[in-house]
Amino acid sequence: MRYVAAYLLATLGGKASPNQNDIEKILSSVGIESDAEKLKKVISELNGKNIDDIIAQGREKLASMPVGGAAAASAAVPAAGAAAAPAEEKKEEKKPAKEESESDDDDMGFGLFD
Repeated sequence: MRYVAAYLLATLGGKASPNQNDIEKILSSVGIESDAEKLKKVISELNGKNIDDIIAQGREKLASMPVGGAAAASAAVPAAGAAAAPAEEKKEEKKPAKEESESDDDDMGFGLFD
């Protein structure tokens, strides 16, 4: 992931297709040593491709994944408008006071670190 991030930073910096030295310079500026094989793999996969298109394709793939986080949140957005009014009317229920448990009585008022 760090190699992809460095590649994206290099493209934001004006390099149309960053090379290995550009990415290594970015990574070394924050104290990260690079692995030449992984770096070559990232460069070969991204070289010559439009970064905006790759990001858009990635977003589409992430949106289609059935996970509890982003997919559930994006699916709930249209329903949120309809459910917002009843949610506002609900009041928080008061939580009952903490009940003393039997383990609190076992130490007879003295804690281990008192």
